[in-house]
Amino acid sequence: MPTTHHQVTFRGRLPAGFAALVVGVLTACGPSEHGDLPSPPATLAELAPPTMSLRVATYNTSLNDDAPGGLIRRLQGDDVHAGKIAAVLQHVRPDIVLLNEFDYDADHRAADLFQQRFLNRGQYGQSPIDYPHRYLAPVNTGLPSGLDIDSDGHTDGPGDAWGFGRHAGQYGMLLLSRFPLDATAVRTFQNLRWSSLPGARQPRQPGASKDWYSSDIWSQLRLSSKSHWDVPIETPLGRLHVLASHPTPPVFDGPEKRNALRNFDEIRLWVEYLNNTQDAWLTDDQGRQGGLPEQTSFVLLGDQNADPVDGSSIEHAIVQLLSHPRVLDYPAPRSTQGRIAAERAGGSNLTQQGDPDEDTGNFGPRSGNLRVDYVLPSRQFRVVNSGVFWPAPEQIGADWVTVSDHRLVWLDLQAENAPQRASSAGVAHGGDPTTAQTQY
Repeated sequence: MPTTHHQVTFRGRLPAGFAALVVGVLTACGPSEHGDLPSPPATLAELAPPTMSLRVATYNTSLNDDAPGGLIRRLQGDDVHAGKIAAVLQHVRPDIVLLNEFDYDADHRAADLFQQRFLNRGQYGQSPIDYPHRYLAPVNTGLPSGLDIDSDGHTDGPGDAWGFGRHAGQYGMLLLSRFPLDATAVRTFQNLRWSSLPGARQPRQPGASKDWYSSDIWSQLRLSSKSHWDVPIETPLGRLHVLASHPTPPVFDGPEKRNALRNFDEIRLWVEYLNNTQDAWLTDDQGRQGGLPEQTSFVLLGDQNADPVDGSSIEHAIVQLLSHPRVLDYPAPRSTQGRIAAERAGGSNLTQQGDPDEDTGNFGPRSGNLRVDYVLPSRQFRVVNSGVFWPAPEQIGADWVTVSDHRLVWLDLQAENAPQRASSAGVAHGGDPTTAQTQY
């Protein structure tokens, strides 16, 4: 099928009767390919009201390369890293997944190769998985600004791009979906200027009453280090807005905390969006003004680079989302291996205050393991299963996950008004979808 939007790629044909199904049909989970967990149906023919669980996930894949076109060249071969990332996706089998740190190219060649050569081929004994629909778009990382943003006397370094990167598209995002996207309704905020955000946390020179950035740079600097996307997807549970982002890490700066402040405000952009702010400053790249209307169903995905308790992010950076009245309040996804890994790594992990079972990344003893990857649904849903894919050494996938310092986080969502359904998974916490997971 031809591409209907320059940023959205559709492969294959839509199943007959899908439009009728998404209007009012909820679906049932069939026998599981995840061990004790219910799995999403393999085909739309399996849809049966009213107990479908929609599996949604986020995963920082570290599928980036310092050289322009480097990821493409790797995916043209038998890249071990890509094979293990694909194996994780084939094992967990999310219906919708956001991949952070997947290099963007204008021809979508890397995305094509990853689907064709890795996802469509079984990896490490897993079954192939196809995502007929996807969204990818330019990002600010590596995109030249022409300004000396990092104050090193040059304008062409990775720190001078609108978002840190060695080439345009590095550390990009890729959204994969089993269900169709509404390309005409996609909203992006790649170009929104940081100074446009009301109350923007402008970095200041330490010990001086002057701003860190010159007025010329501050007036042009973009807020999003990659981009912020609102991508509507027509699921069997109804229209779902996927809010995707990857704020800059709150490190690699100095006492001025320019990255930490930017991280905080990148997260706050979603707060304003969920507040349905109608002020003129909140205008997307398409020229449309305002936030997300009330009662709109959504799920917010991405590596937010902010832990609720520990780490280098500004206090309460992610809490502003976790406590938002439109975000479902549910127990965080967990894995028992997170605690074991934190104890083994030692270092700053020994003094952290957060629950290590909720960690989603292994960042070594200096930074410690942290919860930075989030799947945050709106209150129109309930969470029936969740987990952090962090297998123990003796479990399947233990040798796959080490290619990234992040772990995949997933939720199984049902409509809030769907009948309660018993699950055979029990109430244990595990890091592997082949074992029992938390039930809510």
